[in-house]
Amino acid sequence: QVQLVESGGGLVQTGGSLRLSCAASGSIFRIHDMGWYRQAPGKQRELVAVITSGSSTNYADSVKGRFTISRDNAKNSMYLQMNSLKPEDTAVYYCNVHAQATGVIASYWGQGTQVTVSS
Repeated sequence: QVQLVESGGGLVQTGGSLRLSCAASGSIFRIHDMGWYRQAPGKQRELVAVITSGSSTNYADSVKGRFTISRDNAKNSMYLQMNSLKPEDTAVYYCNVHAQATGVIASYWGQGTQVTVSS
């Protein structure tokens, strides 16, 4: 089993910044790709950013230039630095990890952390 704990969400004003963290724990042999997703009320969950095991990154067009995804393999952690936040960024943010615990690579989700950007 792999557990993901997210933190760093909160309420900020337009133009503000937040740094989200996601820490993985449990019986982890290897972590592969990791990513951040978000879901706004009444909308489908969407990809925000991904980072591969080789630290290659990709971002949704809506956050390019504003968000930065990173990972710390030694800590089994992932981060999302969010700058120049907009009201449109308001959503529950979820971390996702592709991890190998035994012999199978599985996808794991965090509980989500609320990000609210006031206008």
